[in-house]
Amino acid sequence: MNFYKVNFILMHEHKYSLTELENMIPWEREVYIGMLITHLKKKAENQD
Repeated sequence: MNFYKVNFILMHEHKYSLTELENMIPWEREVYIGMLITHLKKKAENQD
């Protein structure tokens, strides 16, 4: 289920296409997800 939630967020919030996500190498996907998590944490910290 988490896989689909991450895809949804990447597609709707960050404008990736499903084709782009499906064609990513597994380690490449992990890098982008890690970068997204870092970005969201920094964004949350700035709002406090």
